[in-house]
Amino acid sequence: MEEVKNESVLEVAENVAEAAINGTKIPATPEGMAVAYTSLVVMALVPIFFGAYRSVKYHQEQQKEENPQVDRMTHRDAAMFPIYASCALFGLYVFFQVFSKEYINLLLTGYFFFLGVLALAHILSPVVNAFLPASFPNKKYRLKFSEEGDEGHEEDVIDYSFDRRDLVTLTLCGITGGWYLWKKHWIANNLFGLAFSVNGVELLQLNSVLTGAILLCGLFIYDVFWVFGTNVMVTVAKSFEAPIKLVFPQDLLERGLDAQNFAMLGLGDIVIPGIFIALLLRFDVSLKKRPGGRTYFYTSFAAYIAGLLTTIFVMHVFKHAQPALLYLVPACLGAPLLVATLKGELHDMFAYEDNPAEEIKADEKVSTKEETAAAKDGLKPAEARKDK
Repeated sequence: MEEVKNESVLEVAENVAEAAINGTKIPATPEGMAVAYTSLVVMALVPIFFGAYRSVKYHQEQQKEENPQVDRMTHRDAAMFPIYASCALFGLYVFFQVFSKEYINLLLTGYFFFLGVLALAHILSPVVNAFLPASFPNKKYRLKFSEEGDEGHEEDVIDYSFDRRDLVTLTLCGITGGWYLWKKHWIANNLFGLAFSVNGVELLQLNSVLTGAILLCGLFIYDVFWVFGTNVMVTVAKSFEAPIKLVFPQDLLERGLDAQNFAMLGLGDIVIPGIFIALLLRFDVSLKKRPGGRTYFYTSFAAYIAGLLTTIFVMHVFKHAQPALLYLVPACLGAPLLVATLKGELHDMFAYEDNPAEEIKADEKVSTKEETAAAKDGLKPAEARKDK
C-alpha cells in the first residue's frame, strides 16, 4: 500500500513537471481553487468598500462647487445601457471572429495602458505624497488647451493642474504600466483592474435608487442572456487581453508567480453593484445618523458577499461559467429594500436624489420670480405669463 501511495505522488509530481515544461495548464487542486476564489472575493470587496467611501467625499466636494458639472443618469439612460452594452459586446465578438485577435488586443492594450496609468495614479497620489519628504522641491503646473469659438470666445477643452508630486506618482505608475505591457503579468493586470474598479465606484454615480434598480435589472437580463443564451460573453472574456477582469491563479501553489490556470471575475460584476452600494452609503449619510449607523450600506455589502459566494458555489458545482449578476442583483436589490420596508423608510429611499435635476431648480426660480412680479401687479401667475 505504501508503494502505491509513493507511485501516486510521483505520478502527480511528474504531471506537474511536464505541464510546467510544456506550458500547459495544471489541473486545479482543491487547495488551489480555495486560494484563488478567496483572493477574488477579497479583491472584489476592497474596491467596493473604499470606492463607496471615496464616492461620499467626491459627492460632498461637488456640492461645495458654485456650478458643479454633474453627469446625471436618467431612467431612460439606465434602461438603454444594457442595449448599448450588448451592441458593444457583440461587436467585439464579431471583431474577434473576423480579425486576428493579436492585432485587436495590441490596440486595446495601448488604450488601457494610458487609462490604467491615470487610474492608478489617481488612487496612489495621496500615498506617494505622504512618503515624499517635506523638503521635496515641489512646483505647480497647469496644462490648458482652448478652442476658439464664435466672436473670439474661447472654450477650455483641457484645463488640468498638477505638480511635481503628481509627476512622481505618474512615473511610478508608468513603470507599472511598462511591466504590464512587457510581461502581461497577472499581478500588473490586477493592479490596473483594482484601480479601474475603485475609480468606477467612486466617480460613476447613480442619482437615485430607482435609476439604480432599472440599471441593475436591465444588466441582470443582459448578463443571463449573453452567458446562458450564447457563447459570446465567455468567448470575449477569454480573448480580450486587457485589464477588464481580475484574475488569480488556481495553480499558484504548484507554479508560484508563473502560474497559468486562472480563475477570473469581470470588473462589471464589481463596479455595477458597487455604484449601487455606494449610492446607498450616500443615502445613509443623508439620513444624518450616528457615524456607525450605515444600515443600508452594510446590508447591501453583506448581500453582495452572499451573492458572490453563491456564484462561486454554483460555478464550482455545475462546472460552467455563471452570470454573476444573476445572483448579485437580487441580493443587492432585495436586501436593502427589505430593510427599508421593515423600517418604514422605503418612501425616503426612493425619494432620495444625489443631485436634483437642474431643470427643476431653474423652473422653481422662474416660477418664484413670476409669482413675485404678479403679486406686485395684482395678477395671477398664469395671467402674468400670458401678458409676457
